[in-house]
Parts: sequence; C-alpha cells; structure tokens
Amino acid sequence: MISALRARHTWSLGVAGALLLLCGCAGVPQTQALLDDPPRELGRRFELDGVPFFPQERYQCGPAALATVLGWTGVEVTPEQLESQVYIPDRQGSLQPELIATARRYRRVPYLLDSELESILREVRAGHPVLVLQNLAYRWYPRWHYAVVVGFDLDRGEMMLRSGTHRRHIQSLRSFEYTWGRAGYWAVVMLEANFVPATASEQAYLRAVLAFEQATDPATVMEAYRSAAERWPASAGAWFGLGNAAYRLHAYPEAEVAFRHVLGLKPEFPAAMNNLALVLLERGDGAEAIHMAKQALAADPANPVFHATLDEIMLRVKERP
Repeated sequence: MISALRARHTWSLGVAGALLLLCGCAGVPQTQALLDDPPRELGRRFELDGVPFFPQERYQCGPAALATVLGWTGVEVTPEQLESQVYIPDRQGSLQPELIATARRYRRVPYLLDSELESILREVRAGHPVLVLQNLAYRWYPRWHYAVVVGFDLDRGEMMLRSGTHRRHIQSLRSFEYTWGRAGYWAVVMLEANFVPATASEQAYLRAVLAFEQATDPATVMEAYRSAAERWPASAGAWFGLGNAAYRLHAYPEAEVAFRHVLGLKPEFPAAMNNLALVLLERGDGAEAIHMAKQALAADPANPVFHATLDEIMLRVKERP
C-alpha cells in the first residue's frame, strides 16, 4: 500500500506485519457487534459491480480513490486529471479538504459519515461506494492510505475495497475497523445532487449542501435542496434553501411555493416572510409583497435587511405604471 501522506522517514516494517501487530493488541467493538447481531436489512453479503478501478501510482491513492467514487456517479475523470487539484507534492499525498473541494467542483455533494462501521455498510448496500482514510501503521508513526469500500461479507467477516494496485482487495472487518479508527473514522460519500445518502441526518445534510452551495451552480444547488425537501418534507431548512435557490434562478413560482411551505411549517420565520415578499414583488403582486415585508419587519424590527426589503418594494411599486 502507498500512503496518502507518506512519513518522511524510511519505512521499515512491512504492512502485513504492521497489521498483525495492530490487530493483535486492540479491540474492535463495532465489528464484533455487527458479527454477533447483523442488521437484517443489510443482508449477509453485498458487493457493488462495475465500480471503476484505477491502479494507484506512487503516492497517488488520493486521486485514484476520488476518481473511483466520482466515476461511479458518471463523472469521466482520471487520477491524472485530478492530481493537480488534490495532490500536494511536499506532503507526497492528498488532504481531505482538497478531495472534498474537488468533488464539489465536479457537482457532487460530499457527505461525511459518522464514526459507525454500520453506516459504511448501509451506504454500500444503498449503492454508494464509500471513500475512507486508513492508517496502516501507528498513531505516532502513521501510514495514511485512501481506499474505496465497495462490498462486505458478514459471514466471512470481510470488506471488499478498491485499494492500491488491487481491484478487489479483501480485508477483514477487524483489520478495517482498526486501521479506519486509527485515521479518525473518516469516511465520505460523494453523490449527485438528486441523491441523498442513505444514512444522512437532516441537519448534517443541510450543512453539506450549504457548503456545496458556495462551489457550484444554482441549478445544481436547487436540485440538492429539492432532494432534501423530498427526504424530509417537514424540514423548514430544506424548503427555505429550495426557495432561495429557485429565487436566484428566477423560478419565482417554485420559490413562492417553497417559502409558503416554510411558513406553513414555521409561521414565525421572518427570513421566509422577507424572501417571500421579494418573490411576490417579482410576480407582480405589489400589495401582497408590501404586506409580507411589513410582517417580516414586525417580527424582527431591528433587522436592517428587512428594512431595506420594504424600502425597495415600496419604491418599485410606486414606480410601476
């Protein structure tokens, strides 16, 4: 295996030997729990077919792993094309923020999983390869490595990964949990905007979309918020984000529906009132726009944005023939 961020010292202990030492001296409670009582809905064994494979060149596990998960979602890209975006020569590897930022540039929403091994299995079972970071050595002398989980076999206690030069690398669940835990339990799925991760929570996913919003086009952002609203129909945050994205695209009818939905869920939401007022203005309903802007201002009299909105609406309504 080649490290993601290679130590500057000469490596003298073979990987296989290191894993034996590591796994022999540490507990793996998540693995044990899964093997003792596996969730019925996961099934005993599952493996994704057709996940791309890019043999890892020296120090290039970051670009290779990223190309794998992006390729699965339909992005035609090679590790060589990604290298300049994610590889740091001085570090002889790639850092997680670069991988995440690059995925966003390719219009994919990166979502960090929690630290549960079961979450990785659930994402794979849902058809989502999971990019993970492992430490194949010690905390004090790390050997970082990126790989992509594509399957599992609970009867055999194994994981299947795209890893290094191995298209189908088999690793025991115990060894995987230990090396993954040594890397801080870092795991991420990177999906199209119209898909929500199987294990996503509402607030964590909305935070992911909010960060994604700064790096991509409004139409893709709108699709991400629409997906969130479909997944969590009672989420005022998802509908509010959808309304804002629709407004930026001048999709005023959908923006109005979204903001009215927000106010149906949370009647005292001044920002939604303010933004709905702007939408109503664009739709030609000046009187209702003024009424809604005044409601927003009454709910939050000290907000300068709401004052500016009301002033703008009053001015534009006055100027209309």
